[in-house]
Formats: sequence, structure tokens, C-alpha cells
Amino acid sequence: MNNTLNYKGFFASVSFVEEDNILFGKIEGIDDLIMFEGSSVTELKNMFKEAVEDYIEICKQTNKPCLKSFKGSFNVRVKPEIHQRAAMIATAKGISLNQFVQKAIEREIEAA
Repeated sequence: MNNTLNYKGFFASVSFVEEDNILFGKIEGIDDLIMFEGSSVTELKNMFKEAVEDYIEICKQTNKPCLKSFKGSFNVRVKPEIHQRAAMIATAKGISLNQFVQKAIEREIEAA
């Protein structure tokens, strides 16, 4: 099940609160907290689009980048056995562990 929405390059995670019988979402990949809700899927999608449009306008007015910037560097935690196996395969291929991980991530992105 895909619990995300996508609009104009923005992604949102979506959840359901059974007690309140409401769907709510949060825009991901930005430096601010933008949430929205709806009582139906159609309403939720419309509120997401409205939230994105409002956020884009605010960013334009304040001359702020809309999307979070990424450095290209992050820590990854895996089981020691996975780490060892990945390092061995990378060495056998004549590439660094970073290159090995980058290629694996690129394959996953292409498959998505």
C-alpha cells in the first residue's frame, strides 16, 4: 500500500486516525512543518495540492528554497554481516563501499 501523495515534486506521507475518522498528511522533504487533512481521499488530495500551492507562494515571497537541501552524505546502519558482505563485494568489484552503496541506491530509485 502506498501511503504517499505527489504533486509538483512535493511528497507527503498520509495516515488515518481511526478515532477521529480523519485522513491527514504531512509534506516531507521541506524544512517547515506543513500538515493537511481531509475526511475523504478526494478532500485530502485537494487539501494537499492547496497546501503545496500555498507553500510555494510563501517561499517565493520570502525568497526561500522550497525543498530541503541535501549534502549527499548520510549515515547508514546495517547489520554487521551485511556491512561485511557489501565491503567484500565492493572490493571484489574494485570499487569503494561508498560507490557500491550509491549504485545500489541508484538501482532502487530507477526501479521505483
